This record gives sequence, structure tokens and C-alpha cells, in this order.
Amino acid sequence: MAKVAAIVLAAGKGTRMKSELVKVMHPLSGMPMISWPVNVAREAGAAVITLVVGHQSEKVREFFADQGDIVFASQEEQLGTGHAVACCSEALSGFTGTILILCGDVPLITPETLQTFLDYHQRQLAAVTVLTTCMDNPYGYGRVIKDAAGHVTEIVEEKDASAEQRQINEINSGIYCVDAGFLFTAVADLKNDNAQKEYYLTDIIKTAVAERRTCCAFPIADPMEVMGVNDRVQLAEAGRIIRVRINKALMVAGTTIIDPEATYIDHGVVVGRDTTIYPNVCISGDTVIGDNCVIESSAVIKGCKVGDCVTIKAGSVMEDSVIGNTVAIGPMAHLRSGTELGDEVKIGNFVETKKIVMGAGSKASHLTYLGDATIGSHVNIGCGTITCNYDGVKKHRTVIEDDVFVGSDVQFVAPVTIGRNSLVAAGTTVTADVPPDSLAIARAPQVNKEGWTLRKK
Repeated sequence: MAKVAAIVLAAGKGTRMKSELVKVMHPLSGMPMISWPVNVAREAGAAVITLVVGHQSEKVREFFADQGDIVFASQEEQLGTGHAVACCSEALSGFTGTILILCGDVPLITPETLQTFLDYHQRQLAAVTVLTTCMDNPYGYGRVIKDAAGHVTEIVEEKDASAEQRQINEINSGIYCVDAGFLFTAVADLKNDNAQKEYYLTDIIKTAVAERRTCCAFPIADPMEVMGVNDRVQLAEAGRIIRVRINKALMVAGTTIIDPEATYIDHGVVVGRDTTIYPNVCISGDTVIGDNCVIESSAVIKGCKVGDCVTIKAGSVMEDSVIGNTVAIGPMAHLRSGTELGDEVKIGNFVETKKIVMGAGSKASHLTYLGDATIGSHVNIGCGTITCNYDGVKKHRTVIEDDVFVGSDVQFVAPVTIGRNSLVAAGTTVTADVPPDSLAIARAPQVNKEGWTLRKK
């Protein structure tokens, strides 16, 4: 296949989003919208991708700053799609081959479609090939005009179309393959004598026809692949379609999803075989979940690494945590950033953790806060225990060594170390280190005053 470069048009503001954020940076299934066409261009074989940026260009540039195959072209004033492509002439100077032109707000096109599209364009030796589709209601879209041989002779925008042309239901998707040598000469000669007073990229077809060059249409069956996102309603619809694709791929690979329509898994999440996911679960970020896990309803998991045979019970929230094998979490547990749990750990209901390392076989079964702590193996943390890690100025660390038993309602005032094989009695406030093999108890002796309530009454 000939060399391929891509142009992604992303300079517009997107006023119908009613947002302070530029449209193409709105999140869509775990990535900014513009990432979707960029990624499929890569998968289709584009060696270099030029992003045409304008409104809030600094946000787009910052997001793609470390991606070496991305270059930028600036369109300070939005004068139409033809003008946007013309702005890329310097960035792609000297490139010979096929230029694939995509829209930053058309996120549903698939790599398979683009690859087939590119192959077709190059086999036809066309100057321009337009990706098209047929719509029952084509209102608002440019209509594709063809000659008797089926070659494209013109694309007419809705506002410029005659009544007869508006009856045509084959529409322009805004996605093109164009011969690089022809493209930049053609866009340099575009005129803006139309209702919008813009430089239409579609007018390069007129130029190609006048030069007796071949212009083709490549129709696709599913109009949703070329759906543009112009407002939040369409953004939600695009998200729904992407979720269907993600969930289907996971199920085909061996994950059980009880209700795919009520399961929200972002792009990039990895889930192992024989893992079962219940409804209303949200999984995002670079999360990796192992085999034979159970994730119950309404769990929220962000950026976590989860081992095999883990049970995450209903309503638990986890972020940026590392979980070993055969761990039980929840229900209603909260694992905050920096939590690392070894194998066979149990974190029970209404337990919150933050920046802790907990060794194998340890457990905190309920109503506990553990923050900034290193906890060894086979440690029992009693109900109502907390690490007092913040003194109002600095955070301090609690260390609990292996085989320690902590009773209920214990407070560890950090920094403090509990030696291995010790027992901390219920109700104790620990303010000093505890040696190994010791009993720590810090509470006032119980006093019973017999008959006190009778005298009080």
C-alpha cells in the first residue's frame, strides 16, 4: 500500500455543546473525542497525523504533546474545511502518497472501514474518493452528485442544493482520500462564492473533474459510523455505541457481562476470562482485571490493577490501587489512591484505605479508616480502628508488623510502630511504639457504682 498521512480537522469551537471546553476535547468513553479518529487513522496505517487546531488549541496540543507521530497546523480563523486543509500544506510539505482526511467530531468510524476505504481509493487510482452513506433523512448533509458511470462529479451543500438535488439520499461523510500531489494545489485555488462564504473542501472535486481526474464514492452501510457529534445528545449516543462495541469485544473474549446496556467500561480497560460483571458497574482508566473475578453491582473502579479470583462487592469504589489474588473487597468499601493489597486480603464494608500497603492474609472487616500505613501479613484490624495520620501540618505513617491483632475502636496516633505478634486491646489509643510480642492497653479502669441510677432518679 502507498504511503498514508492523515489530516484531522479539529479547529472549531462547537458552540452547540454549550460548553467552555472545545468540542473535540469532550470525554467519550475514556478519551477526548478527537482521540478516536486519531487512533483509527493510526490503525489504518497513517504514518503521520496532522491535527488542524484553532479554538483552545493549547488544550489539544498539550494532550498530544508526547505523541511523536502528531504534528499541528494552526487555523486561526475558521474559513471552512478547504481553508483548514490548506493550513496543512507546510506541515505536509514534500509528502507523496495518499492523504486521509478525517473530522475530529466524527468518532465512530472504525479502522476496518478506513482500511477498506484506503485500499479502494488506491486500486481506483483516484484523485479523490469520498466516503459516503445513504440516509433516510439526509437534511443538513452535502449531497453526492454522480455521472452515469457512477463517478462523483460534485458535492452540493444543503444550503446550495436545488430542490431536485435535495432528494438525493447519498451524503458526504466529510471523510476523504486524496492524492497528496493534487490536494494542496487544488485547495490553494478554492473560491468562497457560496451561501456560507466559506472555502469548501468539497469543491476540489470540481477541480478534479475539470482536469479529467477520477473521483470516486465509497459507500458504507452503517450511517452511524459517520455520525457527527455536535451537541451533548449526540455525544451520549456516540458513547452508547462505543460501549456496545467495548462490551461485545469483552464478552467475545470470555468476560460475562450480565447486562451490557447497563455496564460502563471505558476504552483501554482489560478484563480477564470468566470474570463476571454485574449491572451499573463503571470501570475506567488503565484498569486491568484478572481472571475469575466477580464485580458486583454499582462498583466504581478507576485505574486499578486487580489480580485473579477477586470479589468486589456491591457499591465499592476503588481508584489507583493494586489488588492481589483472592481478595475480597466491600460491600461499600472505598480504596483511595496508593492502596496495595496482598493476596487473600479482606477489606470489608465501610472500610476506607489510602496510601497503604497490606500484606497477605490480613483483614479489616468493617468500619475502619487506614491511611498512610504499612501493614504486615496476617494482621487483624478490629472494627472502628483508625490511623490518625495527620497532625494538622504533616502526614505521618503507621507501621503494623506481621501477626498483630488489633481490637475494636483503636486509634493509632502516627508516627507509631507496632511490633510483630503483638496485641492491641480494644479501645486503646496508641501514642508510642509497641515492642514485638507485647500487649498494648491504654484505657482507664472500669468503675461500677452500684445503685447510682436509683439515687439519680
